[in-house]
Amino acid sequence: MVFSATVKNMASYNVLIVEDDVDIREMLKFSLEKEGFHITEAEDAEHALRLLDQPGIDVALIDWMLPGMSGVEFVRRLRLDDHTKELPLIMLTARGEERDKLRGFDVGADDYMTKPFSPRELVARIRAVMRRTSNKTDAFLTVGDLQLDTQAHRLALGGDPIHIGPTEYRLLEFLMRHPERVFSREQLLDRVWGRNVYVEDRTVDVHVLRLRKLLAKQGYDKHIQTVRGAGYRFSSEQNPR
Repeated sequence: MVFSATVKNMASYNVLIVEDDVDIREMLKFSLEKEGFHITEAEDAEHALRLLDQPGIDVALIDWMLPGMSGVEFVRRLRLDDHTKELPLIMLTARGEERDKLRGFDVGADDYMTKPFSPRELVARIRAVMRRTSNKTDAFLTVGDLQLDTQAHRLALGGDPIHIGPTEYRLLEFLMRHPERVFSREQLLDRVWGRNVYVEDRTVDVHVLRLRKLLAKQGYDKHIQTVRGAGYRFSSEQNPR
């Protein structure tokens, strides 16, 4: 599998703001929406966890002093979860002492901003963090003539664009990012559909069938292989082993 990387258009990023102060949350939302970011809001860690069960969040801004689970513990939890361990995280806090900053970085924050801060600086920090993390993420997933553009959410086969639905896209991207690994239906439902979406296991089979039909040109449907009694995998080889 051949990979290359580019930086995603910043205006398409979905920023999760985890902040219990409504006024601060609204100020952040207003400032970031002016710059073209999409905003999702949560007032505490528990609400944020439910939102993160669904795909689509690109970066999270997390207040240190959250009710219930603190921002520090929330960041630690996200870093221990395979589902969110690579998610870019920026901590927001009034605690500006060096030991507090070091603690924030130690638990896994990518950046740390001390209140009060200017909206322009926040935007610059988000862009800097996203540039760094985008360089760690493959922008194009390619096997032969099959190319998935993970930034534009576009699929092409032999240079021809293929219209792909959002669920089939997420399923294909997940499988291509984990080549040769077998995933059960339950694992795919968890990682592609989200933990709080209640659908039958056979839903996976339906979407795999649709995806194979999209990839049937030149036999590329054979890259998505059924492993009897185990689940599905994406293989760089077209013939099941």
